[in-house]
Amino acid sequence: MTDAAELRRRTAALLAAHPPATTGRLDFLRARFDAGLAWVHFPAGLGGLDAPRALQAVVDAELAAAGAPDNDPGRIGIGLGMAAPTVLRYGTDAQKRRFLRPLWTGEEVWCQLFSEPGAGSDLAALATRAARDGDGDWTVDGQKVWTSSAHLARWAILLARTDPDVPKHRGLTYFVCDMTAPGVEVRPLRQITGEAEFNEVFLTGVRIPDAHRLGPVGDGWQVARTTLMNERVAIGGARLPREGGMIGVAAAAWRDHPGLRTHDLHQRLLKLWVEAEATRLTGERLRQQLAQGQPGPEGSGMKLAFARLAQRISGWEVEFRGEAGLTYDDWTLRRPEGVDFTGREAGYRYLRAKGNSIEGGTSEVLLNIVAERVLGLPSEPRTDKDAAWKDLPR
Repeated sequence: MTDAAELRRRTAALLAAHPPATTGRLDFLRARFDAGLAWVHFPAGLGGLDAPRALQAVVDAELAAAGAPDNDPGRIGIGLGMAAPTVLRYGTDAQKRRFLRPLWTGEEVWCQLFSEPGAGSDLAALATRAARDGDGDWTVDGQKVWTSSAHLARWAILLARTDPDVPKHRGLTYFVCDMTAPGVEVRPLRQITGEAEFNEVFLTGVRIPDAHRLGPVGDGWQVARTTLMNERVAIGGARLPREGGMIGVAAAAWRDHPGLRTHDLHQRLLKLWVEAEATRLTGERLRQQLAQGQPGPEGSGMKLAFARLAQRISGWEVEFRGEAGLTYDDWTLRRPEGVDFTGREAGYRYLRAKGNSIEGGTSEVLLNIVAERVLGLPSEPRTDKDAAWKDLPR
């Protein structure tokens, strides 16, 4: 069994063979993947060593201390957090070999073609249609929306309807879509912050080979659940140090601006700090559970807590800073120098946090998941559960 000592030995060998100071960034990342040190819990030959997931931190710490480059996870988060676990679980051997390495190194960016104008919270009601051609491949027509990074992506994970004559959850199939294929049109969507972080995507006669199907025909909802559970863990379960993330920004603002302090703001900050720390520790427990297998519905609870907390902390900071907290003049989500969400102005964070309760599953949907699948409460009545999709009112 691969233990921490063995991982340190392998990491030292990687650094000796590919010194970060003299090895190109992409060459180093490829070598790291091939050495099984990309995600150590993945199978050997696919970037891993079949090691416990918790030991990834050992590798990451050794490489960071040596000044090794990372794969810019903020840029390729959809691929890392959603596409990769789905390809690993449902992909063929050929699909795993083709997609996982350039996904992890960042050579190929991924996006997620799930939501539609008429199928956001009720994703299973989607209308994008995939029809089989005479040669067994597929032609896709439809529209997707709120697609983050579609303007940068080489590949997309796509959920489409392949059988309208069965209930909505049973007529879906899951594909990998080439975003450079003829018939794919990406249009940016301007959002409340002023930037165009995500897009609407039009699919017109897009050809997808059957070799790019993930899972059986008609079993797309089951495959998509794997993606969605991993997405919620990726959004709500990020590993943070104490006072990391949003609460660290708020606490720093409090310490740096004593003239703005009031008793009421202090009491509210203390409550937010305690809640953030409890959420962080709950996230650690969630990752321990995740190390034992696939993520469960508990990830929905973490994502729900993250969204609520981010909005409350960003609201507190804008109020604390007063007029200065409302302004910002840069609409770029990720600046060229790598500054991301927490490194931005208070006004930007306040507006962007509004999307946290929508992206990755709305808070309303996640409340239902927690109620039914974590707490075991009765399901809401669903009159469309057994009706064919084509007979549903739209």
